[in-house]
Amino acid sequence: MINKDAGPGWSRMQRPLAAALLCGAMLTTLSGCVEMIIGGAVMSTVAASDRRTLGAQTEDKAIAVKGEVRIPKIVGEDGHVNIASFNRRVLLTGEVPSEASKAAVEREVRAIDGVRNIANELQVGPASTYTSRSSDTLITTKVKASLVDMKTISANSFKVVTERGTVYMMGRVTQREGGIGGDIARGVSGVQQVVKMFDYITEDELRQMRPDSASAEK
Repeated sequence: MINKDAGPGWSRMQRPLAAALLCGAMLTTLSGCVEMIIGGAVMSTVAASDRRTLGAQTEDKAIAVKGEVRIPKIVGEDGHVNIASFNRRVLLTGEVPSEASKAAVEREVRAIDGVRNIANELQVGPASTYTSRSSDTLITTKVKASLVDMKTISANSFKVVTERGTVYMMGRVTQREGGIGGDIARGVSGVQQVVKMFDYITEDELRQMRPDSASAEK
C-alpha cells in the first residue's frame, strides 16, 4: 500500500542518539557512509530486532546488490537510480533519461529472484545534483533520529529513503505505528512529501513478535 502526505517543520531532537545520527549525516554525503558511521554493533542490534524473517533480510540485501550491479548497465552515466528492498518489495527512486529506460530498469529488477513487487518512482529527467543528494541524506538521518526519539514505536521497524525531498517509508508496522511514523516524517524540515509503503500487521501480530510474549507462553 502506498499513501502520500505532505507537510513542513521539524521538532528539535533531544536525545543523544538522535544528535549523534544527525552529526553523522553532516559529516557524510552518501547514505551508505552514514550506515558505516552508526557502527557494526548498532547494525547487529537492528538486524536482531527486525520484524522480517532472517530469510527475508538476506533476500532483501541480495536483491539490492544485484540491482546495483545491473541498473548502471541500463542507464549509464545519464541516470541516477536507487534501489531499496524491504520484505522483498522493491522501491526504485531517482532519475532516468527516458520512459524507455524507466521501463527497462523495472523489467531488469523484476527479473531478480525473490522480488515480490516493485514501486517504480523513477522520474524522467536529468540526474539530481550532488547538493540535492546531500540534502536528501540529511533528511533521511533526521527522520531516523526522530523515530528513535519516539519511544512509543520501534524505530528499527522503519526503512527510510529520501529522494528530492520526498520521504518514502517502508516497514512492517501497525496502522498506529504507521500513522505516528508518517506524522514524524512530515515534521522534519526539508520534507516535501511523505509516501507510505508499509506492510501492515495487526496489534495482535505485533504482540506475538515481542520477546515478552514468547516468555509468557512458556
